[in-house]
Amino acid sequence: MSLPDSPAPAARALRIATRESRLALWQAEHVQRLLAGRYGWQVDLLGMTTRGDQILDRALSKVGGKGLFVKELELALEEGRAQLAVHSLKDVPMELPDGFVLAAVLEREDPRDALVSPRHGSLEALPPGAVVGTSSLRRVVQLLHRRPDLRIEPLRGNLDTRLRKLDEGAYDAIVLAAAGLKRLGLAQRIAQHFAPDEMIPCAGQGALGLEVRQGDPALDAALAALAHAPTALAVEAERAVSRALGGSCSLPLAAHAVWDGSRLCVDAALGHPQQPQSPLLRTRVDAVVETPEAARALGLQAAQALRAAGADGYLAAVVEAPAEAGS
Repeated sequence: MSLPDSPAPAARALRIATRESRLALWQAEHVQRLLAGRYGWQVDLLGMTTRGDQILDRALSKVGGKGLFVKELELALEEGRAQLAVHSLKDVPMELPDGFVLAAVLEREDPRDALVSPRHGSLEALPPGAVVGTSSLRRVVQLLHRRPDLRIEPLRGNLDTRLRKLDEGAYDAIVLAAAGLKRLGLAQRIAQHFAPDEMIPCAGQGALGLEVRQGDPALDAALAALAHAPTALAVEAERAVSRALGGSCSLPLAAHAVWDGSRLCVDAALGHPQQPQSPLLRTRVDAVVETPEAARALGLQAAQALRAAGADGYLAAVVEAPAEAGS
């Protein structure tokens, strides 16, 4: 006998805190449509500019890390100006502040990195000494592992700004997350998708996380119904790798999990934070995973394998920058 459906949550008005970049707004509007369509809720957006959006002349690793993209949104939740924040999960720190939780992880878009170039069709086709734009240390070490002749130059700004800089000739190619390009209808700009074993993505890449303040069980339950369990377990393992190794923007760490039937397979890689052409440490682990606890255990196993391969020496070279004053 089938169980009766759970009662629909009561009608309510909700405000989503979001960054104001075109991609962030797409993501917030996507969740807005899901909530309005599923529950009939009135959902508005609270657009905000974060410190991460304002500081464009320095790498995130030098000004406090990716947490600069979420702090203002969390403040809006704390003050009651919004009840929900939508994040690219790769931008969310591994540890949330007290009183905040990820209520749901949505189904992942394409997690791969993508090469974007108006003149060259692949990384291999780039001429010797080509200029490639990225400010991700994870991408830097993996690019140089494959093409040590490349000249890697910093690249900050939202997705449209990065594409404009490429089109103006500042770079021969740039590397971006495929998910953002596809969400904005820009898949035609992709010259090459990097297979995950060619360039391992960062933890959570391509997934959206819904963050809320604790203390609203009805909202928690409604958002949990939007979650995608396979994605949630995969990113739980990925984030566990990063958490175990103290992952931050100052650490060139990659972690990506894929399903093979009931088994979850985690690929992880670590580069040297100060010497990007040092050997790339890599590992692959897998196990049957059915619960978040098992996913975290698998991520911890991957982190331990990297330590066994020499990660501690790389971790000792990390120089964490203090957060920007006022951030």
